[in-house]
Amino acid sequence: MTAELVRGQNHPLSQSRLEIRVSAGAPVVAAAALGDENGRIHGVEWVAHPGAPTRPGLEVSRQAAADHRLAVDLDAMTEAVHRVSVLLALPAPGSGPGPARFGAVAAPFVAVTGLDGSEIAGYTITGLETESAVVALELYRRQGAWKVRAVGQGYAGGLADLLTDQGLPEAVQLAGAVDEAVTRGLARSVQAPPSRPADGDRSRQPAAPAVGPEQGGTAPQGAPGSVPPSYGGQPAGGPGQAGPQSAYGGTGAADPSATAGGPIDYSHPGRRNSAPPPPPTAPPAPPGQPARPVAGDATGWSMEERLYNQVWGMFEDLARTAAAYRSAVDFAESRMDKELEQALSDPRSRIGGQSDAVREAARARHAQLVGQAREVLDRDLAQLAAEADVVEPALPPAFARWDNPAWHAYRVPMEIPMALRLGDLRLPEADRIRIPMLLRLPLERGLWIDSGRADPVDGSFTDSHDMRRLAMETAVAHAARLLAVYPAGEFTVHVIDPAGSGEQPLAPLTRTGVPAAPPARGAAGVAEVLGRLTQRVDLVQMALRGGAPDALPPGFDTSQQLLIVNDFPHGFDDRAVNQLRYLADEGPSVGVHLMMVADREESAGYGPLLDPLWRSLLRLTPVPDDHLADPWVGHAWTYEPPLVPPGSQILHQVLTQVAAARRSWSR
Repeated sequence: MTAELVRGQNHPLSQSRLEIRVSAGAPVVAAAALGDENGRIHGVEWVAHPGAPTRPGLEVSRQAAADHRLAVDLDAMTEAVHRVSVLLALPAPGSGPGPARFGAVAAPFVAVTGLDGSEIAGYTITGLETESAVVALELYRRQGAWKVRAVGQGYAGGLADLLTDQGLPEAVQLAGAVDEAVTRGLARSVQAPPSRPADGDRSRQPAAPAVGPEQGGTAPQGAPGSVPPSYGGQPAGGPGQAGPQSAYGGTGAADPSATAGGPIDYSHPGRRNSAPPPPPTAPPAPPGQPARPVAGDATGWSMEERLYNQVWGMFEDLARTAAAYRSAVDFAESRMDKELEQALSDPRSRIGGQSDAVREAARARHAQLVGQAREVLDRDLAQLAAEADVVEPALPPAFARWDNPAWHAYRVPMEIPMALRLGDLRLPEADRIRIPMLLRLPLERGLWIDSGRADPVDGSFTDSHDMRRLAMETAVAHAARLLAVYPAGEFTVHVIDPAGSGEQPLAPLTRTGVPAAPPARGAAGVAEVLGRLTQRVDLVQMALRGGAPDALPPGFDTSQQLLIVNDFPHGFDDRAVNQLRYLADEGPSVGVHLMMVADREESAGYGPLLDPLWRSLLRLTPVPDDHLADPWVGHAWTYEPPLVPPGSQILHQVLTQVAAARRSWSR
């Protein structure tokens, strides 16, 4: 039976391994602090936070998010620890858009549960107004037993004031480190996921408007979902994104289908207000066997939306399955170390060979626990692999790999899809399973293809020349896919290649006549293209702010704009650099999108001036690399770029159709 706590009330805990579940009306930072018998925090190493998410017996999320799960193992606490405080804080200004006080959001709810999900105690934190940080609850030791107490103590001065009140000398520095960790998460996390059903039902639910690092909150706009990336990631819709919320959980950018001179519709074309139909049901499985996977078993308006939500469900399932396995292995190792330490500290165990027996027994228990965890992992991975085998062939072109037969039946679409695939994600525990990394459309942040030095996870060596070539080929593959999923005439491509070094990789685009003009060369070409696009952003913003979107000049091109930039910062003066930053920040909200192919080290001469630029872009690599994080537990996922198979003509065939459709549309 669940205990519903009020402020100051306590409740006994009968389990030592627990989960703390947090549900808030906005992205929050979750942390946990260890305290002595007086509640005092002795140092920064006593606090688990996004910059240092694991401490003995504690694990918190690396991201700011509306939902969190914190892992607690009370048996792993040292004798000096008498209190575990769960801390919540709103991201600091600059870490992402969002409310500045808890009084502006729904009251957070915190629950203590067992590992099986059974709720032990819950607490709704009411009465908060100007506070931006709060001690939600605390687990405390009393006469050898642990209890939970609802606290709800808020601090208007934020996390720094909260930590200072708990006796931490380095409170201000630690609060700054937490803010920096949240900011860094913007560039490495995948976008916030759709919500999952509370009862663990495998029937996936439609995407909900959530905030992630990818979208300026806590989770790359870089994965299926409404980013954010991160990489696990601003509210759905992106910074400055205008328009009403759609049924898909995001907001739209400028609708390219708007006629020239007419009003620009910024809502998603597939918006609906009624409930979606139920998902398809799987055929009954034989007794004792797991349910048979079915493509599209999530809810949604269409098969596309069901597959989109199903991919998100697979992503979360794999993240949590791997987290449970890693946690079980860590617990087994810590338990064995504790048993060995206790045995060796007792002089009696050293007599008559008892220490050898103790070691063997401890190792046997360790092997048993790890074996049980591996059995559960293998069972879950087998189910996920079977589901992936069913889902992958059913994906539409926008979600499919380049080697999927769906591309051979490609036709220029009449409507914009929900998302497009940016590559694949995998974990070392499940090397066979690839999770499609879906980017939500319309684009809400730019892309950065990193052409700098990399340490590929496959151990292969790639020199700087090959990295530049691979990065440009990757950018062309991304651009081609983006063009292919938009209706004819609804996406215009511009290319800046100051030194002409990208001529060969750009050939698939230029030979088919896809770009609006030949690639801009030299400083003059760079200035002309950037000046034209920044003027476009200014015009649309002024029209929107003035409440007169139909006041744009006659014949104004309302299509989405994609700018591909190669070899930055070569050929860019200070004015061009500032224009590029402006396009990265303001462009997505008015349909101007940036794709950078650059080595960050080559622009190091600009110092911290360009740090906001890199943080505003979703970083991708042309080779497999471990740099993205999921928004649930913050695993480091291996990202694999969506390269076209060697010798395949599919890219040329698709771009030829795109160019022909554009020519027919413009007549």
